[in-house]
Amino acid sequence: MSDTQLTVTLSGGDVDDARTVVRVLEGTFGEADQRPSEEHATVRVATFTGEERGTAAGAADAGPLSAPVTVTVQGTPEAVRRAGDTLTRSFTARDEGTVAGDQEQERQLLLEP
Repeated sequence: MSDTQLTVTLSGGDVDDARTVVRVLEGTFGEADQRPSEEHATVRVATFTGEERGTAAGAADAGPLSAPVTVTVQGTPEAVRRAGDTLTRSFTARDEGTVAGDQEQERQLLLEP
């Protein structure tokens, strides 16, 4: 597998919701380099670098969310695709759009409780 560089920005919900989303992504991308930790933040960030795992986390790995969470994933097109696939399998999700650049892509999803 190729190296991964993925940045995940989360808004809405609380820090436990953000941690739930990151745990699901860790099933696909391995342990996050940076995890959401600030209790009173309105926007939280997680980053992943390194080897992607071969399998994605399933819906059984996702805990319930307490509120809607907007997730923006940014990275290589393959990493963004895999992150989107993982999140849409694990949560009720609405695609809010994708922006493609020369080397990177950005996708936004609204995850609902």
